[in-house]
Amino acid sequence: MLRFLTAGESHGKALTAVIEGFPAGILIDQDFINAQLKKRQGGYGRGKRMEIEHDRVEILSGVRNGETLGSPISLMIINKDWPNWQEIMSPEPGAHIWEKKVTKPRPGHADLAGTLKYGHKDIRNTLERASARETALKVAVGAVAKCLLNQFNINIYGHVVSIGGVEAKVDYSKLNSSLYNTPLYCTDERAMGEMIKLIDLTKEKGDSLGGIIEVIAFNIPVGLGSHVHWDRRLDGRLAQSVMSIPGIKGVEIGLGFASTKLPGSQVHDEIAFSNEKGFHHLTNNSGGIEGGISNGEAIVLRAAMKPIPTLYKPLLSIDLYSKEKHYASVERSDTCAVPAAAVVAEGVTSWEIARSFLEKFPGDSLREISESWKRYLTYLRQV
Repeated sequence: MLRFLTAGESHGKALTAVIEGFPAGILIDQDFINAQLKKRQGGYGRGKRMEIEHDRVEILSGVRNGETLGSPISLMIINKDWPNWQEIMSPEPGAHIWEKKVTKPRPGHADLAGTLKYGHKDIRNTLERASARETALKVAVGAVAKCLLNQFNINIYGHVVSIGGVEAKVDYSKLNSSLYNTPLYCTDERAMGEMIKLIDLTKEKGDSLGGIIEVIAFNIPVGLGSHVHWDRRLDGRLAQSVMSIPGIKGVEIGLGFASTKLPGSQVHDEIAFSNEKGFHHLTNNSGGIEGGISNGEAIVLRAAMKPIPTLYKPLLSIDLYSKEKHYASVERSDTCAVPAAAVVAEGVTSWEIARSFLEKFPGDSLREISESWKRYLTYLRQV
């Protein structure tokens, strides 16, 4: 079973991840992983933390001579800001816990709920782990998954379709690596200009913006996921993984919520057959998944990201100790992190597709997996 765990705090010494169940013989390009991490740090509207951190992964185990060994893979990303926080965040007794103490929870953040749940006296004990800083590991782990998927020509792209109500007209021909050279990872240049103006105006007001992202996975084979158990449905897995990204409040696949406004005749994808393509669909309103199973079309999902809860003109809150009204605490933050969320969603989507791929085509090595894959393709051509 393919799985991963992460550990680390936002201002701790490092972020770490352990990947278990990854097959042997997969080429791992460390520069490729670092390029994905750089994408996550980009995007117009990011805060000053991104000027400090220049994320690079260090592979500690599970890879030798550029290839996976089949043993657990451990990854580490050093926090460059650690020297400024080591006395405050030290795990040893005597840490300066009174410095940077937080007692005024931010509305919309895990601050209050997490602090009450775990009985903390300092909100920092919650916010450090609840921080979106942890998503750097999601991107790194997703990049490892991509190294597997690349062997089978499966390509996955995350991009921005709206920010603060400014909608982009998606040009799917522009979904390639050059997309991430744009300021907002958006295919619509006109819309990007409006989004940038809105971000600037919002920043001046000390406010924040959310938006909608889209992830598309191409060349997905028929048969990933299953209808037979709730926890094997591919759409359910994807939705859960994307919803685990901080700030994501909704996920839809294919037409999603728009399908509720249409009759079934305009929603369901008609089926066709040709000697060249085999069974296929004339449209892709289902977003590439039917009954929890990939149907051979591109997987398309969208996610809604709320505005970041840290505001430089903060909302009202209550002090944990005095119970008096105060403005919420302010941590270093972004005005808009929607482009970064698109990269993170791309990463977790890659991971979930890799999980389902290895369940469908099991093996301890790339050779075994490839043989299973080839047999399946032969089977599909003979149906």
